[in-house]
Amino acid sequence: MTFPSPLAQEPHGAPASIVPPPAPAAPALPVPTRKGRSTPIWVFAVLIVLLIGLVAYLLTFLGAAASTIGMVLALLPLTGVLLAVRLVDRWEPEPRSLVIFAIAWGAIVSVGIALGVDIGLVALFGRDDSTFGEALSSVVQAPVVEEFAKGLGVFLIFAVARRAFDGPVDGVVYGALVGAGFAFTENILYFATSLIDEGVDGTTITFFLRGILSPFAHVMFTAVTGYALGRAARSGRGAAAALGPGLLGLVGAIALHALWNGSAMFGDFFELYVTLQVPLFIGFIVGVVLLRREESRLTRERLGEYAAAGWFAPQEVDMLATSWGRRAGIAWARTLPGDRVRHMKDFIADSTALAAARQRALTGRDPHAAEDEKVFLARAGAARVALLSR
Repeated sequence: MTFPSPLAQEPHGAPASIVPPPAPAAPALPVPTRKGRSTPIWVFAVLIVLLIGLVAYLLTFLGAAASTIGMVLALLPLTGVLLAVRLVDRWEPEPRSLVIFAIAWGAIVSVGIALGVDIGLVALFGRDDSTFGEALSSVVQAPVVEEFAKGLGVFLIFAVARRAFDGPVDGVVYGALVGAGFAFTENILYFATSLIDEGVDGTTITFFLRGILSPFAHVMFTAVTGYALGRAARSGRGAAAALGPGLLGLVGAIALHALWNGSAMFGDFFELYVTLQVPLFIGFIVGVVLLRREESRLTRERLGEYAAAGWFAPQEVDMLATSWGRRAGIAWARTLPGDRVRHMKDFIADSTALAAARQRALTGRDPHAAEDEKVFLARAGAARVALLSR
């Protein structure tokens, strides 16, 4: 075949494929700094070392079988308590590292301090098995030492993670987590000891009394200390200025703990359980509900200030500041094409964090709160765009 010119010849090879232009990348979202809202890594290393020592203690004095059975039984009330605390914490969830630290502090450090003091007192004065000695240990020593040890953990979170400790609800949550961790390890000791000394029947009774009737006891005690520190945080106090309110809350926790132990030791347990301990628990629940309402009100006020500047619509503030509004928002997001629920949850979480950051900025407790405001405002805006995009 002849061609009129060399340029008219057919190509001898396959043409190279042309790659389509890449889609424009979504702008990177700003990420809030971990400083002031997390626990240093080395702290967990220390906790692991202490955990090894605690496990060695359990295995030495209780044995592997009894300790394992005690742990399995202790996991049951712990699971229920943690699910209840999670419900309280849903408004503005605390950082995962601080949640783990709070539980670990209660389960390892607080128990270690209580055991160390008990062993030291026995070494100095001997063990007093008289009625007076048992009363002194149960009503004085245990409440003072245990609540101090647990309260110390809550105060450390307040001092180190000030950006994640915004108010009374946060304080109650951290106190409850520390108390839950302490109760977990203490239950292992009680259940294993009952199994060794009294067999299955004794263990069943102990589990019923501690795991069924009073799983929230330590949670309530330490939550009082956390509440006091949360009030200090809400008013803008730093760590040094919060010592006074924290000690006042500690006194309340000790008094509640002593009252609880004393009622079990000096009176009819079931009668006082119905007339004293159940009303205390109901009062605790009512208090938590009222605190959640306060958080809702503050969220509405702080986001309302942004709405006045045009950043949010008034209807969005109504949705973000109420539990029913959030549920309705998530339900609406499910009706949109694609996976929009995740974007709605991001919008809710970042807007709530924005309100908390603005509250910290107004109180002056956190000098970097204004930076957090910018971060969470950008993240909330990006979540809204993703939610409403076609």
